[in-house]
Amino acid sequence: MSDEAHVVLVCPIQDEERLKQFVEDCLSRKVESIYCWGAGSERVHDALDEIIVGDSDDPERFILTTWHSDESLSEVRDFASGYGARPICEVRL
Repeated sequence: MSDEAHVVLVCPIQDEERLKQFVEDCLSRKVESIYCWGAGSERVHDALDEIIVGDSDDPERFILTTWHSDESLSEVRDFASGYGARPICEVRL
């Protein structure tokens, strides 16, 4: 993952142990949004929100998250990129 502000996270996650570090990396890189796509994306979305917010009331710990289990990966990429307006990164864990 480089410095893109928007990430498409491809599900299912192969290594859930990496999810917490992925979130912390996204927070430190000031990622604005994570779009979960694929099988189990709703569950991964909920896990991301739990890690991002947790017990914290720190306003710096915010990333917009969505899940997309019924759209194609191409549709989600287009949505995440604002149809070409924003750079995105696709991540598989």
